[in-house]
Amino acid sequence: MAVGPDTFPVMHQVAGVRIGVAQAGIKRPGRRDLVVFELQPGAQVAGVFTQNAFCAAPVQLCKARLGAGEAISHLLINTGNANAGTGPQGMEDAKRCCQHLAMLAGSQAKQILPFSTGVIGEPLPVAKIEAALPQALANLAENNWEEAAWGIMTTDTRPKGASVQLQLQGKTVTITGISKGAGMIKPNMATMLGFIATDAGLSAQQVQTLVSEGANQSFNRITIDGDTSTNDSCILVASGASGVHLSEGSADFQQFQQALFRLMQDLAHAIVKDGEGATKFVTIKVEGAMDSEEALKVAYAIAHSPLVKTAISASDPNWGRILAAVGYAGVTNLDVNILRICLDEVCIVEHGGRAASYTEEQGQAVMSQEAFCIHVDLARGYCTETVWTTDLTQEYVAINADYRS
Repeated sequence: MAVGPDTFPVMHQVAGVRIGVAQAGIKRPGRRDLVVFELQPGAQVAGVFTQNAFCAAPVQLCKARLGAGEAISHLLINTGNANAGTGPQGMEDAKRCCQHLAMLAGSQAKQILPFSTGVIGEPLPVAKIEAALPQALANLAENNWEEAAWGIMTTDTRPKGASVQLQLQGKTVTITGISKGAGMIKPNMATMLGFIATDAGLSAQQVQTLVSEGANQSFNRITIDGDTSTNDSCILVASGASGVHLSEGSADFQQFQQALFRLMQDLAHAIVKDGEGATKFVTIKVEGAMDSEEALKVAYAIAHSPLVKTAISASDPNWGRILAAVGYAGVTNLDVNILRICLDEVCIVEHGGRAASYTEEQGQAVMSQEAFCIHVDLARGYCTETVWTTDLTQEYVAINADYRS
């Protein structure tokens, strides 16, 4: 079950990036579950990662290698096993996979970033990954983005991708990316993997700043169930193969940044729309806050409330649940008599209670839609924040009850 049309976009190739996909049989046979990205020499790579204290072995390796300024030659992704909660052996297994890929590809292990997603606490099936790596390397190609989108899925029901091209400095610049995620979705970040590449020329610092700021406007503004995973990673690669080098502060850089952030937001929205058991895509916009922290407190209180989420699932305009969530969000000295709450354009709460103009029929009409907005105006400041979430359905429970079987 997912929200919106099941269509995959046209994916433009990114010069300097080739992708190979294989079937390793990590969790079950017959599915694509191993992906390799090959990056041309000189590509700049940066990432943002989970803040879970039990971050997985591959996350630890990625952070260490990027922090050391290593020149990255390959990304290695497996699904079906998270290699998290696996202790020292998990780190050795992650290193061993990198070493094997390096041997086959003529690279160095320290130049490879590993990523894993799947069941936590089970040993990584290293032998299966090693056996499938030659297959992934054999089909390396620039046009394998959709195959890769399938290859990084776990409980996702459909692949997620986005791609855009810009005309900068008289040349075509491409940005293309894929993501995965459907459950255990909550910042920071979501239980997601995101891989975005561009052929623009960017410095190492620019790439890191862009991926950090972009994630804060996209992947760090989505939530499905309030759980934070151990393996969350979002990577940005800049190959520079287009010959267009962007100077920070220039008009071209600003145009590129806006396009990148829109693309990251599209990938984040795709995760929410494919949330486990999701039938609704809900935007929660909080304005009139004193600061970002205050706005996000209110937004996440609504987004994480099981009572609100189940009401959304039933298309039940139980506005009291939304009001209650705003009230317990922890906003100091909140004046409930001046705030307003709306469903799309329908005002449901004002002057401390139910809006005089509100009818159940109006609320029902909005919440019966596949996508709508819960809009809260705190009327106490000038800060606005937006979060995207889903409903909570019986299918979500079924998926997670059966996840390891």
